[in-house]
Amino acid sequence: MRLSVKHVTRYSFDTPARWLVQTHKLIPSTCASQKVLSWKVNTGDAIRGAAFRDSAGDMVETISVRGPVDELVIEVTGEVETLDLFGVLRDHRESVPPTTYLRSTRMIRPDVALRDLSVTALDGMADDSALNRAHALARAVNEAIEYVPGETGEVTTAAEALAGGRGVCQDHAHALIAVAHAAEIPARYVAGYLHSGGDAMGEASHAWAELFVPGLGWVGFDASNRCCPDERYIRLCSGYDALDAAPIRGIMNAGVEEHLDVSVAVMSQHQQ
Repeated sequence: MRLSVKHVTRYSFDTPARWLVQTHKLIPSTCASQKVLSWKVNTGDAIRGAAFRDSAGDMVETISVRGPVDELVIEVTGEVETLDLFGVLRDHRESVPPTTYLRSTRMIRPDVALRDLSVTALDGMADDSALNRAHALARAVNEAIEYVPGETGEVTTAAEALAGGRGVCQDHAHALIAVAHAAEIPARYVAGYLHSGGDAMGEASHAWAELFVPGLGWVGFDASNRCCPDERYIRLCSGYDALDAAPIRGIMNAGVEEHLDVSVAVMSQHQQ
């Protein structure tokens, strides 16, 4: 499938910022399931700094802006050809060992309820395949947390989302990582795009989890949609949690209040 993306992030400031620095992970992953046909990240008058591929295989670029500045617009446009590999991440170069992703953070730390959910989901599956066990965890998260926008926020933890029983793709990804960790399965957060076509849960800017399955490697699981990522998905980057995998992170001088507006559109070639 050929997908086009237009992703605009607009920061406006109540008082002009004297300076700001950002780290971007806005270039799609290099892997067998997707081929970048064209891609451009426009940051206006920002000064581009270091650009490199990190140990997790993600492209990272830094920018800085010298003030005073009252608005920053980041526009991402591009086209990617995608292939359905049933969620398996192939030909993705990284040097981080999978066991690194057993590390916990505040967002994904499993509490008693998450550990119980993990145990219940895997009950009777001790002799089953690692892939089937991973699918069982994803189904359990989907059934335990109803997809309802507006019930959670950026800092909601996996434990809080499970306790509330409602959430969005970020919460599903966090909870799936947590229950995987409870079962001693390496898992990580993935940020990307989804061509929903009105049939899938989630916005165009989407998130899911990858679990490490012996014999296959990293396999993606979208608990929100009860599926593995297919040709509708574009993978951007990964991390321990949503904060670590954020496509845009930044700092600025103290005392400035920012307002954020984001618009994302993902279309298939036949829609254009």
